[in-house]
Amino acid sequence: MASPTYELTHLEALEAEAVHIFREVAATFERPVLLFSGGKDSMVMLHVAAKAFWPSPPPFPVMHVDTGHNFDEVIEFRDRTVDTYGLRLVVTSVQDDIDAGRVVEDPKAGRNRLQTAALLRGIREHSFDAVFGGARRDEEKARAKERVFSFRDEFGQWDPRNQRPELWDLYNGRHRKGEHIRVFPLSNWTELDIWQYIEAEDVDLPSIYYSHRRPVVQRDGMLLAHTRFLTLSEGESPYEATVRFRTVGDATCTGCVESTATSPGEVVAEVAVSRLTERGATRADDRISEAGMEDRKKEGYF
Repeated sequence: MASPTYELTHLEALEAEAVHIFREVAATFERPVLLFSGGKDSMVMLHVAAKAFWPSPPPFPVMHVDTGHNFDEVIEFRDRTVDTYGLRLVVTSVQDDIDAGRVVEDPKAGRNRLQTAALLRGIREHSFDAVFGGARRDEEKARAKERVFSFRDEFGQWDPRNQRPELWDLYNGRHRKGEHIRVFPLSNWTELDIWQYIEAEDVDLPSIYYSHRRPVVQRDGMLLAHTRFLTLSEGESPYEATVRFRTVGDATCTGCVESTATSPGEVVAEVAVSRLTERGATRADDRISEAGMEDRKKEGYF
């Protein structure tokens, strides 16, 4: 009689890898933190972390790098989720850096690039030595270069030519005081994997990820939400459209797509036939140059 075999599905294998990463960090670092914006990737990351340490809550706080230009629905969801999971929320604010003169705001450029200073300040002030992020390799070519454990020097900078091998899922988190490691448990997931997991696990998300009516503005081939943070350019006229967001970030540079998808299953069907990543299709801040994301990551960005 043949012995029974035990095989994981594709999503179960991805989840198991992420659970392993979370437990590895919890066992080897003193002060980890999970970056949590309320977006789909950070929510999946938190959901997996909760499973990794159940029945105890995750043994680390969550941190939101707040640009001050957020979607109201996302901030409400963030606060509700923190209460539901019983987490400690650390908020580091871009506005604080602007007010203190540490960074200078360019109203035409948005605040996304200014998040780097706020992120590094938050890491430094709380002495975090490992920072979980929800970045995935399929999002953008600079992120495709990055390891699961991404070493950052005392200035928070990333050197793409000096990364550590990760053979057989063995991770090297060695670092000196003042340095830290960015950790990406979802590196090997795709956008389709994320949505299939959301559907399978019934993961809660902000309402803007699903189809709804809202005023939008057409700009540079993208639909931007017409919010109190968006300054209209000459000739721009808002109109109502049925849209959803594929990714969530600063409201001044995060675009939406026309869609009628009102459930995870319907989003899965949309994503399965898409030929553009969510960042390539809906993030204006990634269009500054061919190497825009890599340049920002070298400075300390997510």
